[in-house]
Amino acid sequence: MTTASSGTRRHPTAVAPGERGAVRIADRVVAKIAAQAAREVLGPLPKDAVAPHATVAVHHGTARVRVHLELDYPSDIGARCAAVRRHVVERVGALVDMEVREVAVYVERLHPAQTQGRT
Repeated sequence: MTTASSGTRRHPTAVAPGERGAVRIADRVVAKIAAQAAREVLGPLPKDAVAPHATVAVHHGTARVRVHLELDYPSDIGARCAAVRRHVVERVGALVDMEVREVAVYVERLHPAQTQGRT
């Protein structure tokens, strides 16, 4: 006896994780995450400063990041750049599960602190 389909759908059998395919995250998405991570570390920007931006090259699941930023001066430039590097590695790793092999920080401009009493 043959029965007609009752409109119910069969659930596909479970597919092994290695056979499901892959997710590719665009370089520009990783770059936006890296730039946001730099903003999180730097805090408020100096007056007239441009927000940090990043470029990223992803190859075989690892990223190389270049972050361009502007800092206030005087400040400990080396320590602030090191903090940006650490935070970019941490945030990109946590949010997209990608190893960051290199973070190059380019300080594009220094903004001198405004001294009181000067015109």
